[in-house]
Amino acid sequence: MQAVTQLQSHIVAVDDDPAVRSLVSDYLAQNELRVTTVASGRELEQIIARETVDLVVLDLKLPGEDGMQIARRLREQSAIPILMLTGRAEEADRVMGLELGADDYLTKPFSPRELLARIRALLRRARAQATVADELARVRAYRFGAWELNVGLRKLKSIDGRTVELTNGEFSLLTAFLSAPQRALTRDQLLDLSRLHNAEVYDRSIDVQILRLRRKIEPDPAQPRYIRTERGAGYVFDAAVERLR
Repeated sequence: MQAVTQLQSHIVAVDDDPAVRSLVSDYLAQNELRVTTVASGRELEQIIARETVDLVVLDLKLPGEDGMQIARRLREQSAIPILMLTGRAEEADRVMGLELGADDYLTKPFSPRELLARIRALLRRARAQATVADELARVRAYRFGAWELNVGLRKLKSIDGRTVELTNGEFSLLTAFLSAPQRALTRDQLLDLSRLHNAEVYDRSIDVQILRLRRKIEPDPAQPRYIRTERGAGYVFDAAVERLR
């Protein structure tokens, strides 16, 4: 086991190849990340039991218990982001890994620079999600215009009592907007805040989700009152939002 101690985010890399462990450890440590490298899921569990882990880089193909089983168990126990390392011929396994809870994957052989970029994106996303989760834990419902969104029940109601069904993607997007009203949010920020990188949309497809949401909450979707497009910046939820505790 090899460790580099820095007062930064703690990354644990699980790979049975010493060369990969060394590459990951050296490059990430040079970029102000604390890195611990191990060769098995058992060693990973020992670290998680005694230390805070911010992200796991997990090889899919490990001797004994493979990365798929480790990812499944880790996701059942925590929300630690998982970046899975896979071979080029393992597309089906990559899909299954994402379905089991891996947040992203990288194909071997990989560029250390790309690995660092993926890790930074996942850490940024995790921080944004923690902020929203903290906000939602303190809020029972949001009220805006003629609408009230009950967070716990995941129900949107109008003031006349009409209930509007929201998909998971629409609910996540709406809560992201309501947690940051009257702020310009880029597509990347909306993906981070809404957890939609794991759900239904990627990049430009977020526009489709917003179009659907407008059709449900706007008096005139062609002239949106609530979700405004801010040219060159993204979107703004342009309404007063009341937080009900």
